[in-house]
Amino acid sequence: MATEEKKDDNVAIWATFRDSSAAVKTILAGVLLSKLGGFLNVFIVLYLTYRGYSESEASYALGAYGAGGVAGVLLGGTLADRLGARNATILGMAGTAVLTAALLYLPNYPTLVVAVVLASLMAQLYRPAAAALLSELTSGSSQVVVFGMYRWCLNVGAMAAPMVGLGLYHLDGESYTLLFWGEAVIALAYAVVAAAVLPRRAAQGTAEAAPAEEESGTAGGYRAMLRDRRYVLYLAATLFNAIIYVQYLSTLPLDVEAHDLDLFWYTAAVSLNGFMVIAFELPLTKVTGQWRTRLVVGLSFGLVGLGVALYGMPMGAAVITGATLVWTLGEIIGGPAVFAHPATAGPAHLRSRYIGAFQFMHALGTAIGPVLGGLLFVRLGHDVWPLLGVIGLAAAGLGVAAIRTPAPEQSEPTGEPAAQPADA
Repeated sequence: MATEEKKDDNVAIWATFRDSSAAVKTILAGVLLSKLGGFLNVFIVLYLTYRGYSESEASYALGAYGAGGVAGVLLGGTLADRLGARNATILGMAGTAVLTAALLYLPNYPTLVVAVVLASLMAQLYRPAAAALLSELTSGSSQVVVFGMYRWCLNVGAMAAPMVGLGLYHLDGESYTLLFWGEAVIALAYAVVAAAVLPRRAAQGTAEAAPAEEESGTAGGYRAMLRDRRYVLYLAATLFNAIIYVQYLSTLPLDVEAHDLDLFWYTAAVSLNGFMVIAFELPLTKVTGQWRTRLVVGLSFGLVGLGVALYGMPMGAAVITGATLVWTLGEIIGGPAVFAHPATAGPAHLRSRYIGAFQFMHALGTAIGPVLGGLLFVRLGHDVWPLLGVIGLAAAGLGVAAIRTPAPEQSEPTGEPAAQPADA
């Protein structure tokens, strides 16, 4: 019976993809390709040391890459409003192609760092644009499933990218020319396909044009978004959750090493997380998509916080595996809904700003998390985990408070369309 239900869920998911427009399929394929070709962050340190720069210089460049990505996500929301999702995607992918290839030929460290920052920034411009366009081209009943596909493409691409990059590296005789040109060609191919297939402008009615023009300036658009106090709570919850979520990549290995445990158990837990997310998150959206967003977000953030807190038990293989399973369950339950909510949380003409702000806070949390976790671990040692768990539970509380209850149906007033319910 369970096998038949899973088969039915897979059929339903495939039917949703099959019935999607060519633009939606192009966006999903582009997300997969862009992540699959996004191995610059994996190899930039090795490349710079290969060029003769010191390890500290290479580390600074990697930090600059992260900063560029955070800025790119925020800027992407603005450009998606000003230029349209299609043009923002073309600009970002074409810029990524040029800058990635240029890294092979730039003569000195300062120019390399500038190029790394700009390449990272350009590579992230498409993400708010892609998410906004996915939302606009997808019916409300399919939003969570489609965003589950979006996350599946991100996860599969991110998992496979290092292997693809390593293959190109060895194929080129342990040189970086084919690797960087490969990433550049993939990005350029996505830009060409986006230019051919994506709509020039999202299918928005003229009623949206006036408020969009009045409020979509860079500062004005984000100021309008920040007046939505509930959404500000959601951004805070996203930040806290991202800070806690990333601890398995930063603080956990430090604690495993401090307890002299075999690193096999840590790598096995990380691999288990990746396998479970890719294998189960998308099929599970057929179930969680029927739940209230408030419940899904609260349960997801709460399980992530609980799982991280469980690392505070006496450290061993069972604790590492069991705690990872708990927070992975939270990620699987809530990932698509958490990513889908910003697209329907506010007015349609500010959709790109809502999405851009969400992705910015998520990126910021993953950047802050390793630093905060490392500092706390130096001071508290193994006792850091309950404190991190409390922060995770705070994220759950903020997430629940941020989600509105469904509004009663009412006719749309003329002049400005009603925003979709945030807790659909």
